[in-house]
Amino acid sequence: MRRVDAGMSPLLAGAIALVLIVIGTYLAFAKSVPFRGHYEINAVFENANLVAPRSPVRIAGVDVGRVTRVERYEHSDHALVTMRIDDSGRPVHADATLKVRPRLFLEGNFFVDLRPGTPTGAELPDGGVIPVTQTAAPVQLDQLLSALDSDVRGSLQQTLQGFGDALGAPPTAAEDRVQDPAVRGLTGAQGLNRTLETSGDALRDTAIVTEAMRGRRAHDLSRMIDGFARAAAALAAREQDLSDLVRAFNATLATTAAHGADLERAVGLLGPTAAGARRAFASLERGLPPAGRTARALTPAMAELPAVIRAAGPWLAQARPLLGEAELGGLLDELQPASSALAALTTANRDWLPRIDAFNRCMTDVFIPTGDIVVDDGPLSAGVENYKEFWHAMVGSASETQGFDGNGPLLRLQAAGGAHRIRTGVTNLSREPLVANAALPPLRTRPAYPNRVPPLRRDVPCHTQPVPDVNGPASTGPADGSRPNAPAPATPVAAAATARRPPVLGPAPPARVRRRR
Repeated sequence: MRRVDAGMSPLLAGAIALVLIVIGTYLAFAKSVPFRGHYEINAVFENANLVAPRSPVRIAGVDVGRVTRVERYEHSDHALVTMRIDDSGRPVHADATLKVRPRLFLEGNFFVDLRPGTPTGAELPDGGVIPVTQTAAPVQLDQLLSALDSDVRGSLQQTLQGFGDALGAPPTAAEDRVQDPAVRGLTGAQGLNRTLETSGDALRDTAIVTEAMRGRRAHDLSRMIDGFARAAAALAAREQDLSDLVRAFNATLATTAAHGADLERAVGLLGPTAAGARRAFASLERGLPPAGRTARALTPAMAELPAVIRAAGPWLAQARPLLGEAELGGLLDELQPASSALAALTTANRDWLPRIDAFNRCMTDVFIPTGDIVVDDGPLSAGVENYKEFWHAMVGSASETQGFDGNGPLLRLQAAGGAHRIRTGVTNLSREPLVANAALPPLRTRPAYPNRVPPLRRDVPCHTQPVPDVNGPASTGPADGSRPNAPAPATPVAAAATARRPPVLGPAPPARVRRRR
């Protein structure tokens, strides 16, 4: 028998090693798996001198593919660039845009910056071409220097010089008048430096707004951009309406500028208004929980409301005739005359009540206090209030006038004769003066009467007058009965009988004639 060797032959091992070396070399340089379909797109660039095969293709700084081939057109600087895109860079839409951008300093060369387009656009098929209108190449330094000729450089120098003057020159008085008070008197650079004091808050607020613009869910910003694009397309489709809107907006701005002072005051009031609104909203927020509890408490009542309405139906059917023309309407017709009389009474009371109030105040403040005064007449004083003394005199007069003959109730007085003649004025009984002789001359007359009747002023309220002083100097007159500022009569006359009494609001104290004893 012959022994069989189970080991690998040197020829087979060498072939396997050669195949592995070829595959590794291909993968190291090609960096792609052979015999597999790849997604490739083409793009036309005006100038692709800076793009070479194996240049990376990036989306937002992330590599998503590589340039595989660059073909230049004859008699033109245009070039067709073929790019292989990985699955991480798909989909690429038909409205995608590409730009050739320089790589980092340490990377060198250039890369293709791909923006895959909007989600609403169709996906670019494998081998599709992006036109030159959607591509852009970077500006080279030689192009920039060729554009900056001597005239352009001079204009640029003048621009920089003017910008420096604008930042460093002090403002004029006319310029200061239209500036904010916080930057008046400062140069442009100083004013910009002053803005750095609030730049922190402004940048923070800008960051908050930018963060909010990103949205809360994925693709919120893209949907917003898509909506803005549709709005812009709709505006472009209505160019005439847009121009009318711009003209109207220009007129609005002109009107706003003409009322700048009013607008400034309105803006100044926004702060207090916002503070008041904040307090109102806080109060509303505090009031909403009780309102919610009230609504929840009313929920069972609302459930019972239909039953209440159904139960109230019969009552309403009975109440309707009661409130109708035959019942309540007839009662109102019968009450109408009384209502008219009550209305007239109410109108009259508006005039009568102030008058009765003035009368009550006159009685309370003047008439009654006058009657409460005790007349001081020395030994002849009664010692009681004069209104009581008046009624005492009335009782005495009634006693003296009791009839005992056919002459009736007359007051009869008998005085002893004397040398002093006294004459009265015209009386109601005899219609002529009465004359008598007194044994002693009168000492004085009381009360004393003025020379003329005091004027009666109906436009002066009674309660504003002072209480008369019945014991004052003016309460006693001369013995002959003469009046002040009047010549004395030829014979003594009792002034109480001949003079007219002035109008009074209460009982006057009784007249007395004091005689010598």
